[in-house]
Amino acid sequence: LENYIQDSMKKEMVEIQQTAVQNQTAVMIEIGTNLLNQTAEQTRKLTDVEAQVSNEFQPKNASASQTPTTIHLTQSRVTPFSSTIRKPNCKLLFSFLEKRVLEMEDKHTLQLKSIKDEKDQLQVLVARQNSIIEELEKQLVTATVNNSVLQKQQHDLMETVHNLLTMISTPNSAKNNFIAKEEQISFKDCAEAYKSGLTTSGIYTLTVPNTAQEKKAYCDMETGGGGWTVIQRREDGSVDFHRTWKEYKMGFGDPAGEYWLGNEFVSQLTNQKRYVLKIHLKDWEGNEAYSLYDHFSLANEELKYR
Repeated sequence: LENYIQDSMKKEMVEIQQTAVQNQTAVMIEIGTNLLNQTAEQTRKLTDVEAQVSNEFQPKNASASQTPTTIHLTQSRVTPFSSTIRKPNCKLLFSFLEKRVLEMEDKHTLQLKSIKDEKDQLQVLVARQNSIIEELEKQLVTATVNNSVLQKQQHDLMETVHNLLTMISTPNSAKNNFIAKEEQISFKDCAEAYKSGLTTSGIYTLTVPNTAQEKKAYCDMETGGGGWTVIQRREDGSVDFHRTWKEYKMGFGDPAGEYWLGNEFVSQLTNQKRYVLKIHLKDWEGNEAYSLYDHFSLANEELKYR
């Protein structure tokens, strides 16, 4: 639940940030496009004006080049006339250009103001989105805390159910389903017990190598030719396997049900001779699978039982 909530919140945050960036980029591109279009239009108009002015003056220059003699002969009379004609045209042209420049400046001023307003709006939008993201983060923290509480309650409930099942079950009924009898003779391992003629699966007493200590273990005398020393069994969840280092070292649980034989005993046992490890799995639908390893051993505690 916690991972689902975190993934959902992260996706929403990323989508919000991407949407904000896309909106801001689209607005800036649209503004830049409008400015380029307007600039191109103004440039085109100025080019047209320049062409008109050039066309206006070219005929006069051409007529002057065609009749140089007339201009030299009547220079004193043409000059006042030409001055009265060209000066008004230049003033009119400059006035027109100045007007167009002022109009462009006004338009650019309005565009800059519009861009500034849009920028302010985007900043307000980003601020709102940041506040929304902060609120979502707070909700995520709250959901995480609630999830932790639910997990603890679930764990407590499972322990309560297991305790109730243990209390109401018959002490020996479940054990007698798979245990033939508990042998009191000590052996080094279950293979040695099998070779001695004991072919019934059950709890046997094994001797810890190089010591006089004894260890109870379940021996499987039926699977794969028999003689298997069971170092771990998990069937119904009646035993909690979340244990300390010391408990895994010495072993825990009941060989008649779920249990762990103990790292120290397995380490001493597997370093005496060669052993084979078989892991047998079975699901609730009855499907079975196993894995077989030809050589198995555990190092000592100094090497972390590797």
